[in-house]
Amino acid sequence: MRPEILVLGSGWMPEVSEELERRFVCHHLAQVAPDERPAFIAGIAGRVRGVFTSGTVGIDAALAARLPALEVVAVHGVGVDAVDFKALAPRGIPVTNTPDVLTDDVADLAVALLLAAARRLPMLDRYVRAGGWEAKQPLAPSRALRGKVAGILGLGRIGQAVAARLEGFGMQIRYYQRSTAQLAYPRSASPLALARESDYLIVCAPGGSGTRHLVDAAVIDALGPEGTLVNIARGSLVDEAALVAALEQGRLGAAALDVFVDEPRVPPALKAMDNVVLAPHVGSFTLEARTAMGMLAIANLLAHFAGEPLPTQVADKPA
Repeated sequence: MRPEILVLGSGWMPEVSEELERRFVCHHLAQVAPDERPAFIAGIAGRVRGVFTSGTVGIDAALAARLPALEVVAVHGVGVDAVDFKALAPRGIPVTNTPDVLTDDVADLAVALLLAAARRLPMLDRYVRAGGWEAKQPLAPSRALRGKVAGILGLGRIGQAVAARLEGFGMQIRYYQRSTAQLAYPRSASPLALARESDYLIVCAPGGSGTRHLVDAAVIDALGPEGTLVNIARGSLVDEAALVAALEQGRLGAAALDVFVDEPRVPPALKAMDNVVLAPHVGSFTLEARTAMGMLAIANLLAHFAGEPLPTQVADKPA
C-alpha cells in the first residue's frame, strides 16, 4: 500500500509530479481553497505519514501538530529555515533537503546577477529599446571585473561554486562564515570586515534566525558607493529597509537580488531604480535542477518508508 503524504506548494516538474503520484497517495494542499483547508487537513491528518514541501513553504508548528501520524518531512530545496525544527525534534521526525543537485545552477545565477549589475545590462537593454543608442544619448562606461574583490558571505557548497566561477573572471576572492574550516581563500574577520575589503558582496549564507540581518546598515555602508550587493540566499539575511535607503541615498552603488523579505512582494523603490537588478527567486529554476531536486526529495521519502538510511538528512537544526 502506498504511503499517504501531504504535498505543500506547487509547480513541480512534470516528471516529479508523475513520480509522486506513482509512489504515494498525494494530498495537495495548494489545490484546496484556503477557507476549506482546515477541514481538508482534519479529514486526512490521521493517515498522513510524510510531508513533501518546498524550502520557502516548509512546515510550521501548527500544521505539524495537526498531523499525529507524521514521520518524515522532505524539503524540495536546500534552505530549511521555514521548517519548525522545535516542533519536529521532540517527536523524532527527521527532515531532509536537496543539497548539491542545485549548486551549479544557483551559482550560475549569482554570477549572472553580478555581471548584469556590473555591466548594467537591464539598463542597457532599456537604453537600446527606447532609442537611446540611435539618438546618441550619453552613456557612461561600466567597470571591469578583473582585479576586483568578490566577498562571499557563506562559503558552503554554493559559495565555493560562485568563487570558482568568479576566479575565471580574474577576480580576487575573500569570504566570511562562522566556521573556521580551512578553505582556499582569505577569511575576513566579520561580515563588516568582508564588506570593507570587497567590491562585490555575494550573500550565500543559509537563512534562519541566526543570520537575520547579517547584512545590516553598517555592512551596507562598508560596501560603499562603488560597491555592489548580490543576494541569492534568503531575503531575511539583508536589512531590506537599510538596503533601499542606501541605494536611494547613493551610499551603495548597486544591488542584484533574487530573494526578498516578503516574497513575492518587492519594495516599489527597488523596482524603480536603474542600478538594481531583480529576479523572482529563480536560482534553482532550471529543468535539470528542479527535476533532480524533486527526485532526491522523493528518494528521501522512499528510503524512510523502506526503513533505509536517508540520503540527505539535515543533521542539525540550523542556527
